[in-house]
Amino acid sequence: MHGRNEENQGLKARVSCAALLEWLPPVWRLDRAESTNRSRKYRRGPGEILIVNHNGRGWWDPLSEAKGDVFTLVQYLDPSLTFAGACRVLRGVAGIAPVSSAALGARRRTEPDVPVEQRWERRPLLSHGSASWRYLAGQRCLPARILIAARITDALREGPRGSAWFAHRDSGGRLTGIEMRGPTWRGFSAGGGKTLFRLPGGSGHLSRVAVCEAAIDALSLAAIEDVRRDTLYAATAGGMGPTTLGTLRQVLHGLSADPAGILIAATDADIAGRRLAARLRGLAMEAGVRFETILPPDGLNDWNDALRALTAGP
Repeated sequence: MHGRNEENQGLKARVSCAALLEWLPPVWRLDRAESTNRSRKYRRGPGEILIVNHNGRGWWDPLSEAKGDVFTLVQYLDPSLTFAGACRVLRGVAGIAPVSSAALGARRRTEPDVPVEQRWERRPLLSHGSASWRYLAGQRCLPARILIAARITDALREGPRGSAWFAHRDSGGRLTGIEMRGPTWRGFSAGGGKTLFRLPGGSGHLSRVAVCEAAIDALSLAAIEDVRRDTLYAATAGGMGPTTLGTLRQVLHGLSADPAGILIAATDADIAGRRLAARLRGLAMEAGVRFETILPPDGLNDWNDALRALTAGP
């Protein structure tokens, strides 16, 4: 028994969760734009996302409650494996370094080590007619009133090369990270953490919270609804990690005291969206808050698709 425990600890030390995802078929692919050495995001099929953390010793699924070490990961990937079978698989990957390490290391060397708050303050406010404005108003069809509202609340700034930066803030209003979207790419600030993107529809009490996946979808929903004054339009930038969950629980705590309080899951109409909506439903039930799901109309995938279809007309 003692020898078996020693082997188990040895496998935990020698097998990286990242290497397991990269080598065990069907392999997962690193999302470089949304990864750092501390937190690596991997994707496989539609709606399949896993995050590797703790220097490769831990992992979690941002669209469910699943998490653990390399032993729970190999059995999560193949539920038919017994513990002995899991050990056999891990022995085959022991000592293999993740392919992604070199790519992330090279990227990190080219990025300045600047705190996320300073990076935000160095970017200009959104201005009418700029490259970022043209991207959001033209390609994304966001109306001027929405862009101005986002500028006034400092939820949006201009990024480089015509991109847009969207602020993630905690319940105290502190900037924690930046969601970045451009005409041909997307990412999240290195060294920043996801909490919630927020666009308040009014200046008073907000009894309705609509949670989308991307900031552009939250702005699109606000445009479609003509910016309801009782609504906080929010976005998670994908799945929900511990900091996003904590922030949402604080928001729901405020809603729970309001008889009119309601959480709206305004996710994409795909597998990942359905899984995120299920997690939001669980949080609402936990807080005793009413819950509703709304989806983009007519088989469209997300709320920006819906806005662009509405703008295009018949």
